[in-house]
This record gives sequence, structure tokens and C-alpha cells, in this order.
Amino acid sequence: MAAGKHAVTTHPTDVTADAAHGPVPARWDADRAVTVMFGEHYRSLVRMAALLVGDLATAEAIVQESFVAMHGAWRRLRDSDKALPYLRQCLVNRSRSVLRHRIVIGRNRSKPKPGLPRAERQALPLPEHAVVRALRALPLRQREALVLTYYGGLTEAQAASAMGISPGAVKSHLGRAVEALRAVLGTET
Repeated sequence: MAAGKHAVTTHPTDVTADAAHGPVPARWDADRAVTVMFGEHYRSLVRMAALLVGDLATAEAIVQESFVAMHGAWRRLRDSDKALPYLRQCLVNRSRSVLRHRIVIGRNRSKPKPGLPRAERQALPLPEHAVVRALRALPLRQREALVLTYYGGLTEAQAASAMGISPGAVKSHLGRAVEALRAVLGTET
């Protein structure tokens, strides 16, 4: 990220000390805020994105793009307490875009000619945990609600903000998702 006229240089020791004090102080510039928040939240955001999109490399790209977007929007945020919710909302929106793109690509992919070997048929399947399989089978909004609240530890209101829906809708999606997981996982034991 380009250093501005008033950029603050940080060292890892400065970031750790500042990060331990909670929210990002409003006086910080975008570079400093992104540095601290990246150290504090990168891994948990990547895990959430990976549960939403189903692959680690894409999840990492989504989170990095979200941090870049936050850096660009830093002056508009006006309140450092809005930075983490902004990152979460970016993560959800970018995850949705990736999933929509995959659907479009899947529709437009040409069918392989019969008789030609395919890499997917020759590769050994990777073992996958039953819960992850069941999670991937959920409709998108149900998956988002579960990942944000149960894995991400967000309240229904925070999840609603990240998803761009009402807290009541989050509660509804959670209820349906939990029931669907119970049905699927109850038969797989």
C-alpha cells in the first residue's frame, strides 16, 4: 500500500502492543489500521471465507481484497469501530461473487467428449469431514448465517449487518440450517 504524506511506520512490536488494546484508534491512518487489523483478524477471516467458498486459496484472496477495500474506504468509515464490520461485509459480498461466478462458469463449461480421460476421474478423492460436506450442501444464506454466528462468533445483529439482511432473517436462516444439518448428520452417523 502506498505510504501517504502522513503515513505512520509500524514495527511488529508496535502492532502487537496496539492490537492488544482493542478497537483501532480513530487517529490511525489507513496503513496502520490495516496492519494492526490484519495481524489480529486475518486467520479467522480466512477460515470464515474458506467455509463459505470451499477453498483456501480463494478464501485468502477474498480476505486480502477485503483488506484492500477497507484501506481504500478508511476515510469514509469515519469510525474505527466500523472497520471490522466493514471487513466482514466485504468478505461476505466477495464470497457471494465468487460463488455466483462459479455457477456461471459451470453453466458455460463445455462438456468433455466421451471417452477422454478426465483428471477428476483419475485423482483420488480427498477425505472431507461430514460437517463440511453438510455445510456446503446448505443454501448460501443458511451457510453464511451459520458460519458467521457459530464459527465467527458474531451476534445475530452483527451477522445481519455483514449479510445485509435483518436480524430476524438471520435467525430464520439459522433455524432452517440447524434443522437441515441435524437431518443430514443424523443419517450419516
